[in-house]
Amino acid sequence: MSRQRTLMLVSAVVAVLAAGGVAWAARSRGDVSAAAPRPSASSGPPERVILPGKPGETAVVTDSDKVRAPDGSTYNPIDTAFVQLMIVHHGQAIEMAKLAPQRAADAQLRALADRIRAAQAPEVAWMRGWLRDRKLPADDPTHDHRTMPGMQSDAAMTALAGLTGAAFDSEFVRMMSDHHRGAIQMAGDVLGGGEDPVLREIANEMAVEQGSEIRRMHQLSAG
Repeated sequence: MSRQRTLMLVSAVVAVLAAGGVAWAARSRGDVSAAAPRPSASSGPPERVILPGKPGETAVVTDSDKVRAPDGSTYNPIDTAFVQLMIVHHGQAIEMAKLAPQRAADAQLRALADRIRAAQAPEVAWMRGWLRDRKLPADDPTHDHRTMPGMQSDAAMTALAGLTGAAFDSEFVRMMSDHHRGAIQMAGDVLGGGEDPVLREIANEMAVEQGSEIRRMHQLSAG
């Protein structure tokens, strides 16, 4: 299967995954306008769009929104929230990966942890530059980062740091897999509602990479 076809399929999967809870970050702040799906490129008044609610919630009708960056590209509040929150999300994955060299028993798991660090650290740098170029803050202080999909609690992180050997390997796979699934869900939000085409491509590639790493971790734990 070609890479282009693979990316198209992943885009569809993560978009469906996010359909029941799109723009969770915006709703958690009470910012309904920030949760709007990708706006139309046509001129005229903002497009009226329907936002699906969480299970048991009703849908909301609102206006779409977008902003023009200095380079002429467009972005919207979904793009901004994704970048701000993913910097923090990646930060925790990197923190977990840094524990592996001295604690993991499986050499292949240590190598995978190094791969996670090598992939996500440059992505964090790129996302910080994305915000800086648009004169946007590096973080959203109104958002509780603990509510992001896949984020691990402080207690769980402390417990992981206290493990070694096979016990560490098992818990690392469980926690990092859950963390990666959360990142894929967040990528689905920006793929479904973001405006910046480059950011959507980054999110798509991120979903592909982290899905592959989940499969690899479970292959190692099963072996």
